[in-house]
Amino acid sequence: MTGNLFNFCDLLCKYAETPKEEGIDGSGSCHTFIALYCTKKKSLVHKNMPCKDKQPKTGKKLKVKRKKVI
Repeated sequence: MTGNLFNFCDLLCKYAETPKEEGIDGSGSCHTFIALYCTKKKSLVHKNMPCKDKQPKTGKKLKVKRKKVI
């Protein structure tokens, strides 16, 4: 835990990734997605849910993969 009382699941955590599966919650097409894949818990979790395991990403830029819409 980073010492913050308000640790919420988001893409700033080193354990968080966008879901690999398509169509789970619209995450492949829009920024309003609500599911993230937690590599620590090895499951989908709700974005912005309180999390005691959050660790900030270090040494990497935050990357969000976007699909090109034609």
